[in-house]
Amino acid sequence: MTPDPSTPGTDGPLSPELLAAVRRVAGTDQLLVAMDFDGTMAPLVDHAEDSRALPRSAAAFAALAELPRTTTALISGRALDSLRAVALPPERTLLIGSHGAEVWMGPGSAEIELDAGQRELLAEVRRVLAEIVDVAPGTLLEDKPAGVVLHTRLAADDVAEDAVTAAKAVLQDRPGVFLKTGNRVLETSVIHASKGEGVSFLRQATGATAVVFAGDDTTDEDALGSLIRGDLGVKVGQDFTQAEFRVQDCEQVSDFLEALLRERTNAVGG
Repeated sequence: MTPDPSTPGTDGPLSPELLAAVRRVAGTDQLLVAMDFDGTMAPLVDHAEDSRALPRSAAAFAALAELPRTTTALISGRALDSLRAVALPPERTLLIGSHGAEVWMGPGSAEIELDAGQRELLAEVRRVLAEIVDVAPGTLLEDKPAGVVLHTRLAADDVAEDAVTAAKAVLQDRPGVFLKTGNRVLETSVIHASKGEGVSFLRQATGATAVVFAGDDTTDEDALGSLIRGDLGVKVGQDFTQAEFRVQDCEQVSDFLEALLRERTNAVGG
């Protein structure tokens, strides 16, 4: 559903309706708390390497990871190495990177392996995007194990729009290339994956009886859309969403995680 911007809880303290939903989901037998990172736990910044979770969010998330019958996970568009560097995740936290293309379930998890055709295609995609970046001031590329990201946050609006349009014109119909448009980024990948698939995989792998997911970006809608009855989805910000609940910003995400920690602790006696 798409709540109206006037939905209670989009400004100020968390709404009574959201707090009631937190109490409900906190009582489940096996809880999976899956969070997007950038724009959710961490405010958006111009330089990706400078991103850090707000202290209250980081503390509540780490405490949730220590509770019985509770699994925490980060599901991000970042490559796993980048996610680890900025999120400093708790040791027990599971990681989904590159929008679901990379999975870390603990020591010994297998890394992405591209076949020869995928490696060749990825190199071609990078050449296309590099040519665009060369003529679009303020844009830059980020390499991932299975894709390349066109970042436009530092570019003028018209330059950013033209760069993304040019990239889509060349790549959107290319067999084996998958595109995702996010907040001032165009993600390309030679592996089909989504955050929704990441949530579904973690639900099965952990035996979760309920899932909590919060995210802010267009790409998080895949995850929010994968939630089922008994789960709890939260959208950060005012963009279109399938989530039942919203919070205004990263500060309210901290409020949300602290409320979830409090109720889950009461439920499991952690």
